[in-house]
Amino acid sequence: MLEGLQLFGQSLLGFMQFKILVYVLLATELGIIVGMLPGLTATMGVALLTTLTFKMPTSEAILVLICMYVGAIYGGSRSAILLNIPGTPANAATAVDGYPLAKQGRAGRAIGIATTGSFIGTFIGMIILALFTPLIGRFALEFKSFEFFWLAIFGIVISGNLTAPKDPLKGWIAGFLGLFIAMIGMESSFAFIRFARPGSEMSGGIALLPAMVGVFGFAEIITVMKQSAYEVVNTRIERVIPKFVEIWRNKWTIVRSGVVGTFIGAIPGVGEDIAAWVSYDMAKRSSKTPEKFGKGSIEGLIAAEAGNNACVAGAMIPVLTLAIPGSAPAAVLLAAMFIHGVRPGPLIMIEFPSFVYEVVVMVLLASAAMLILGLSMVKWLVKVLAVPREKLMPIIFVLCVVGAFAIQSRTFDIGVMVFFGVVGYFLREMDYPMAPLVLGIILGDILDKNLRRSLILSDGHLAPFFNQPIGLVLFFVTLLVILSKMKWFQNIMLGLKNLITAPFRKNKEV
Repeated sequence: MLEGLQLFGQSLLGFMQFKILVYVLLATELGIIVGMLPGLTATMGVALLTTLTFKMPTSEAILVLICMYVGAIYGGSRSAILLNIPGTPANAATAVDGYPLAKQGRAGRAIGIATTGSFIGTFIGMIILALFTPLIGRFALEFKSFEFFWLAIFGIVISGNLTAPKDPLKGWIAGFLGLFIAMIGMESSFAFIRFARPGSEMSGGIALLPAMVGVFGFAEIITVMKQSAYEVVNTRIERVIPKFVEIWRNKWTIVRSGVVGTFIGAIPGVGEDIAAWVSYDMAKRSSKTPEKFGKGSIEGLIAAEAGNNACVAGAMIPVLTLAIPGSAPAAVLLAAMFIHGVRPGPLIMIEFPSFVYEVVVMVLLASAAMLILGLSMVKWLVKVLAVPREKLMPIIFVLCVVGAFAIQSRTFDIGVMVFFGVVGYFLREMDYPMAPLVLGIILGDILDKNLRRSLILSDGHLAPFFNQPIGLVLFFVTLLVILSKMKWFQNIMLGLKNLITAPFRKNKEV
């Protein structure tokens, strides 16, 4: 504990430089703008900014990206409140009560409440990140190749399950499509080329960043341009800084949403939108006035914003300890860490112990900048929503092209970006979630290497995959997640529940 506090203090002092603090403010401000413009997502913002940080020192580059991430997740609340259009998917729950408040002439109050809830939620997530990352990191040292194989499968299944709750099969298909894409090119053990001609551009594999920029950037451009124009609520922005009594009255809602959002963020591939909806639902269930939800409830608004922003810190936990992203923007961050020479995973507490606490400080600085900018620049930021998207989207397209090209300077990567953008657009139209697809591309390398390593260690036998304690638990949890969505299994569980509770019901009747 003392060593952790010492590393935290050293990291904080290391970032107390004028140049770095300017970076924090600029990146957070840019993140807020990206988040509040409908069609520009946190993932797109982080992916495009990643391409501009190659020449920066590692800590500064990751700090800038985390500030973009935090700012964008918060920034989406602006358009959700003023337009009833969530700037990012994470802010869909915010619009439910934020927009009714704006229509009632309380837009400033709604923005102030959302900003404060976002800050406290991120702060709670930061504390949990600091406490749990070292613990999980030490536990993860017990993982061998067998466990990492099952962890990759579990990540795909749970991500598909939670990002497409109505039809998890679509989420699983997207995830395993990502795994297939990751298999293209030269494999690591024997340099055998799969699904490509030797000597062709594809023999080197599909690069992660162009694929991500296409799926989350170019696909968004196509989606946004086909939608009807949006209109800002015509209301005067009055008092923005919330009253202390309003925050204190909802203190337990904020704490609960912050904790729930953080732990949901720690589940691979789930993301901030799920965290916001779960936090909102729990707030509604425990509220004394649930009938106000959806009509301008302060409690509902603050729960959604605390939950989705806490998820940002939570998503860092599996990134740092297992090298598995907790959300789509965290996946880009993971790629950026690898690009800058940091290798997250079980060995991070041995190889880069100070980096974990640097990330904690980065989240703290980003949340502080978000609070300051969010409360002080409301009227100026609202004007950004008036920018015609006919002028904005071509700029975003240019950034997508530059971002795809900049990594390896290959025109082939621009083609990859466009291809994945078109595929991503059609998959969205058919309600396939994109997070499992990207997670599949990331986890594909982990799954492939550890499957091959495991088979070499076991001499080709499959038994060791099932007789390792941690691997066995992951296998059964994965199987249970899949079975829980099968109707016949649900009927069996319902029958068992009725069988167990029948004697108790009879006693009550007597």
